[in-house]
Amino acid sequence: MSSDILTTLILPAALFLIMFGMGLSLRPDDFKRVALAPKAVGIGLIGQMLLLPLVAFGIAVALSLPAEIAVGLMIIALAPGGATSNMFTYLSKGDVSLSITLTAVVSLITPFTIPLLAAWSMTYFMGSGTEFSLPLVKTIVQLLVITVIPVALGMFVLSRWPQVAAKLEAFFKWFSVAFLLLVIILIVLKNAANMASFFAQAGLATLLLNVSVLILGYQLAKRARLSQPQAVSVGFEVGIQNGTLALVVAGTLIGNAAMMIPAVTYSLLMFASGAAFAWWVQRRTV
Repeated sequence: MSSDILTTLILPAALFLIMFGMGLSLRPDDFKRVALAPKAVGIGLIGQMLLLPLVAFGIAVALSLPAEIAVGLMIIALAPGGATSNMFTYLSKGDVSLSITLTAVVSLITPFTIPLLAAWSMTYFMGSGTEFSLPLVKTIVQLLVITVIPVALGMFVLSRWPQVAAKLEAFFKWFSVAFLLLVIILIVLKNAANMASFFAQAGLATLLLNVSVLILGYQLAKRARLSQPQAVSVGFEVGIQNGTLALVVAGTLIGNAAMMIPAVTYSLLMFASGAAFAWWVQRRTV
């Protein structure tokens, strides 16, 4: 898989629009919920910021993944949730407000954590002599520009023109999911001859990561005695990551096409596993 206009221009621009759409649904009260429901938010943050990367690291080591595939798997684990996790939470009758809050808070944290942990992952799996690098300050600034700034712009539009924001948000909510699917389809079509190889390299690892953290996130919330809707939200926030951001980090910021492979297989598999998890939690509430 090679880097091209899709990874250098279209993906970053689309991510900017997706994060702007997220901002259109956020109010300051969504961040105040951290103080109003500290236990639920805290459990979600532990699951997403600690449990998820540890599971990804364990899978990469246990399966002896090729270095670049291992780094790509870590990048997926370091990404925040997104519109897809919010959508699954809504369809599964989870706590949508908690889901949105966790997505928003983690999206503000990850521009700083992704560069640090991705650089560490590259050193660990690829060695210090690798030709690929991730300049920390530059990467942090780039991630802030394409994630935090558009969220702030979306929140500003909502505060000034709420009716316009409501109409735009309805569009962007589905745009983010549809665009990720479109990107994956384009990548699949472009690399049709190599898709079997992609799944041979990263399919098992990304499936194990996706399924295990969906269940572990949910069980972590249940063990913490959160409500069923809150547990569903935590499960999806820990288990469904922002594939578009992972593709941007691997393909655009680092410029390593092989690191994009786990994001591609993960993004294809997460819709099926997310739907299966939604069916499972719905049966548990009947």
